[in-house]
Amino acid sequence: MSMPLLFTPITLRSVTLPNRVALSPLCMYSAKDGLANGFHFSHLTAVARGRAGLVFTEATAVAPEGRITHGCCGLWNDAQVEAYRPIVDAIIGFGSVPAIQIAHAGRKASVQPPWKGSTPLRAEDAATGSPPWECFGPTSEPVGPSWHAPTAMTEAKIQETVQAFAAAAVRAAKAGFRVLEIHGAHGYLIQAFLSPIANKRNDRYGGDLAGRMRFALEVTEAVRAAWPADLPLFFRISAVDGTAEGWSLDDSVVLAKELKARGVDVVDCSAGGVSGAPAFRANDSGQPLRTRAERPPGFQVPYAERVRRDAGVATMAVGVIIARDHAEAILQEGRADLIAVGRELMYDPYWTLKAAESLGCDPGNKMWPDNYGWAIQRRSEIMAAAGRR
Repeated sequence: MSMPLLFTPITLRSVTLPNRVALSPLCMYSAKDGLANGFHFSHLTAVARGRAGLVFTEATAVAPEGRITHGCCGLWNDAQVEAYRPIVDAIIGFGSVPAIQIAHAGRKASVQPPWKGSTPLRAEDAATGSPPWECFGPTSEPVGPSWHAPTAMTEAKIQETVQAFAAAAVRAAKAGFRVLEIHGAHGYLIQAFLSPIANKRNDRYGGDLAGRMRFALEVTEAVRAAWPADLPLFFRISAVDGTAEGWSLDDSVVLAKELKARGVDVVDCSAGGVSGAPAFRANDSGQPLRTRAERPPGFQVPYAERVRRDAGVATMAVGVIIARDHAEAILQEGRADLIAVGRELMYDPYWTLKAAESLGCDPGNKMWPDNYGWAIQRRSEIMAAAGRR
């Protein structure tokens, strides 16, 4: 029996991933002063122990004002490098590849964590240790009526931010990460520049598609120059804004070609976010409401498929990919090269090992860590004898 593609290694530059499962970057909102801590160690190493091939940290801010919340991780100083090192070492020790996503929240910064509604911080929040801070965007237009009005970025501020991304890339390499992703999706700073909904500038960083792509491409060029040449670079896009007047899949193909020309190895294809938080909007009184259109399994896979085919670049699919055989089918059908799993790996950090078992490529539970594998094999025998799995 041939090895399932989900468990066939893939080599990107000098890095070989042991399988095609990636932990999608998942914000934990649990840092202090941008420093990763024991919670992040536990969260990330559990997934590595579960043998996901690629383990991404959360969106990590390149500057203090680039955080989404006060609890977001950062990579703007060397103390944050040191905080990440033991996590990186442990991920490598379990046989996974450590990866980091660097980001700037732009006009969606300075908000509460999701369990408090993802609503913008107000002056009164300072009394509880969570003061708001200045946000930045392509213009002074806010995400919505109840959101902070950002400061429109000058060209000098744009260049300062480009260099902040490059400096974060240098620190990521020092921390030992082997894969780096630029976050250019979900309405955060880079995608706000890309989208005609958010970017109403009339200078060289706005206007037509080339102008709106300029900031993203300058960030990519600076990061690629700062990031070691033998290590792969990913870029996460929102493939569509989801409205007729917004960013389109055709635009994403154009961008992906430009990213590939600048040394991006994998385009991570997500969607949406430019008009508000992915799962929240404000009603007329400014109160948050949960709204989520039906999202069937693999609803974003067509974006990865189209970008892969028409831009000629490797892609990572993400979005309600839960079933192991579905993940395998996406790869077998040539729709993507990697599968990013998010909430399902939060729910079950051993999803990858269970996928190996269900796809028939781990007889004897040999993929489990030695100090787990013998016990899991014994469990399998007991369950089989009892007529259960």
